[in-house]
Amino acid sequence: MPTSSLHSPAWRRGLMAVALLAALAGAAAHANDDLIVVTDSRHPVQAPAGARVILLDQAARIEAELAADLPSDPARGAALVRQRLKDGGAPLQTRLATAYQGVVDAWSLGVTTIPAVVVDQRYVVYGEPDVAKAVARIDAHRRSRP
Repeated sequence: MPTSSLHSPAWRRGLMAVALLAALAGAAAHANDDLIVVTDSRHPVQAPAGARVILLDQAARIEAELAADLPSDPARGAALVRQRLKDGGAPLQTRLATAYQGVVDAWSLGVTTIPAVVVDQRYVVYGEPDVAKAVARIDAHRRSRP
């Protein structure tokens, strides 16, 4: 199969690079968020309204939508993906940018395990799917160490 195949590592790296650049250029940085929850679709969480929830697998899920049911001919497949990107317009670009920005933000926060509940970009609780419980643990820790 030629290296331009939609299923090739080179094509996937290219799509990821474009999406990452879009995320860095177009998405708002979330440096002031007080509560960030990092997880994926296999580790659901109970997050309160106002919490920023980063789904680490969201970008892969969007890519899977774009690559669904592609023809085996690479040229036709590439044309179909381009058309899907065009049809998706700004909302699709925003979804991709937000998904990749979330990955970048989780990486820059140093998240190592999911789910992760991060408060003030300083305190983190790993493994607790109930965000309220995780925040309560962080608050208790803060009270014990003024």
